Amino acid sequence: MSFVYAPPDEAPGILHADHEILVVNKPSGLLSVPGRGEDRADCLIARLRGAFPTVLLVHRLDLDTSGVMIFGLTPHAQRHLARQFEERLVKKTYVARLYGRLEPKEGRVDLPLIVDWPNRPRQMVDHENGRSAQTDWRVVRHTGNETRVRLMPVTGRSHQLRVHMLSLGHPILGDPLYAEGEAADFPRLMLHAESLRIRHPDSGVMMSFQEPAPF
Repeated sequence: MSFVYAPPDEAPGILHADHEILVVNKPSGLLSVPGRGEDRADCLIARLRGAFPTVLLVHRLDLDTSGVMIFGLTPHAQRHLARQFEERLVKKTYVARLYGRLEPKEGRVDLPLIVDWPNRPRQMVDHENGRSAQTDWRVVRHTGNETRVRLMPVTGRSHQLRVHMLSLGHPILGDPLYAEGEAADFPRLMLHAESLRIRHPDSGVMMSFQEPAPF
């Protein structure tokens, strides 16, 4: 079945805005930036541009992932924030619901990733050619045959959290690319960017932004 882009009507929630940065809550199902073709022009940055005409991209969230995203409102802010991401100075925390009971209570996945070209946009583990990728995880609780976790990515590879959880045998619930069977039978991907901690590009002050998971 071919993918049909049907972005949600809900507007992104504004969490913070000042003269340099804009922080929003991205809805699940909305592209961060335009995709290929006119049918994929509707996206988060386009919706924000009406109220914030100088908005500039710093990082992305997957189409199916919801949660906290930060944008620059000046070229200086964009460069400053991008450097923090590149140097792994940004602290990011995600909440996810996984299939099955993940044990032990915490750990780290350290598996290199590369695009699975015949099946793109899927990514896969590749120990020879993959780029280094690490994810720390901590169990919040078990409920029936699922596990709620907090995920702290050390690196920021495409689909990193989704593939790393799959590698543990516990795909993220509702994942249209990596979950199968009853694990896939959910209305959305159960992955949410819960918090983001950065240094403000103007004042240098550390700032944290949070948005609770909607699931």
